[in-house]
Amino acid sequence: MAESAVPPAGPHRPQRSLLQVPALQRRPPERTKASTLDSRVHNRSLVLATLYHGGPRSRSEIARASGLTAPTISALVADLEEDGLVSDIGPRQGARLGKPASLVRIEDDAVNLVVLDLSHNDRFSGAVLNLRGEAVERRDVPLGDALGPAAHELVLRLAAELIEAAPRRVLGIGVGSPGIIDDSGIIRLAAHLGWTDLPLAAELSECFGIPAYVGNDVNLAALGVLHFRGARTQNLMVISIEHGVGAGLVVGGERVEGEQFAAGEIGHVTVDEDGELCMCGRRGCLDLAIDAGHLRRRLAQADAGRRPALRAAAGRALGTVLAPIISVLNLNEIVLTGPPELVDGEFLDAAREVVRARTLGPVHTSLDIRSLAGDTDLTLLGGACLVLAAELGVL
Repeated sequence: MAESAVPPAGPHRPQRSLLQVPALQRRPPERTKASTLDSRVHNRSLVLATLYHGGPRSRSEIARASGLTAPTISALVADLEEDGLVSDIGPRQGARLGKPASLVRIEDDAVNLVVLDLSHNDRFSGAVLNLRGEAVERRDVPLGDALGPAAHELVLRLAAELIEAAPRRVLGIGVGSPGIIDDSGIIRLAAHLGWTDLPLAAELSECFGIPAYVGNDVNLAALGVLHFRGARTQNLMVISIEHGVGAGLVVGGERVEGEQFAAGEIGHVTVDEDGELCMCGRRGCLDLAIDAGHLRRRLAQADAGRRPALRAAAGRALGTVLAPIISVLNLNEIVLTGPPELVDGEFLDAAREVVRARTLGPVHTSLDIRSLAGDTDLTLLGGACLVLAAELGVL
């Protein structure tokens, strides 16, 4: 999650803050008896996931991979063909004995996903994607000084524009927003947008008649990295310094959100007890050390020869906070995001060095700390992950 001590651009916008985390409690999912329909939906997802991750397969290969019977596979493939999600592309090329089996593939452009990123200070961004996360259309709406209902209306407007622009049926809407968001898609707190207890997922679904899913922006960025940016592990963390400092955490391939849906709030961890006073009332918070706004101001006030040392000092502060988290969770990948001119170079190198110095060999030798600075699509791709998981079961 990322909420900053720095006021966003615009003279009238409140500060981003999670200093008053709502007293929420996560409820465990209810256990219910599986119905015949549940089994069919599950089996359908097995077929789609096999094709989505494994590429074109014959019906017999799908049966072996899924453990389903041949008649069941035939019926499911026929159903999916009717929906336009898969197609029969004919026999596999190459010499084989006997009659070659026909291959089935998933149709990446059969449906579209509408995804929104509400994390920027000056705009809301969105895109229409295909099933592989490839952008078909993009739209932005300026945020200006919009707050509360006015900002909410901009979200609905952007979603409407994207749905109208989509060339195919829209399978679902995925939204990444800063703040505290529960597992039903209610934005419990997004202070800088003036939102409290906003049921955004339900409102989007009701307004457009399309399933909608909402998650924290940095948490979704972590899903975007996991599924669309070549992650080599199921245990990773994404750190954002663009608009405050926050982390999105994935363990065992699943998002970690916490009991109050505030996991990853590392911006107000103390790194310098004698440091600058933070808006939270304490001194020397990580946010003050590495948030892009704070870091840019310090660099602008320093001589050019001193700037590399300032970037390195910020990287060391981050490494100090990350080392115990990495050790406790045995994370294998850390991805840093934010402005490339701040993240890449001395900042990234110093963070790596500190983590290596403060963790045991078996921990850091399997760890990759890398930069995806400047990649502005991560939250959008995470929104796509929400839709793909909920509607098709392929993730």
